[in-house]
Amino acid sequence: MRDHIAANLGIERDDFEYAPFAQESGLGRVHQIFGDERNALIEQRNESLAA
Repeated sequence: MRDHIAANLGIERDDFEYAPFAQESGLGRVHQIFGDERNALIEQRNESLAA
């Protein structure tokens, strides 16, 4: 994830459907771990990176 964020300056929901995230069960796994909070967490992470 670190390398992806460094290369793309953020992360989006769709990114979890591609390698290397898909190899770890992709967006389904993110939802399993974070539930309904996932979108807010992704947004917060991207805002923090942009600051």
